[in-house]
Amino acid sequence: MTAKKVWLLVIVLLVSVPLGLLTDAEAWGEWDVDYYAKKLGFIPEGMKQFSLSLHPLLPDYSAPGTGSVTGYYISAAVGVVLIYFFWMLIGKILAKK
Repeated sequence: MTAKKVWLLVIVLLVSVPLGLLTDAEAWGEWDVDYYAKKLGFIPEGMKQFSLSLHPLLPDYSAPGTGSVTGYYISAAVGVVLIYFFWMLIGKILAKK
């Protein structure tokens, strides 16, 4: 896949970000410990310990002083930038070998 196609895909995904606001359903894999307590009847011990140490960069996809849609876009942009730099770092490390 060429860089142009990758950037086009990233732009399409960023534009589609607000689609998540159209539903009240939980996003897959983003359940908190209360969700598991309700569905399973208990909270697994490892999840209790891990959830106490987890502090998201942008909790609930919001940025201070912004609305929900703007917060989603900011969260998406931050995520894209972080993933981009992560893969650039991996690429540089592998290129040295």
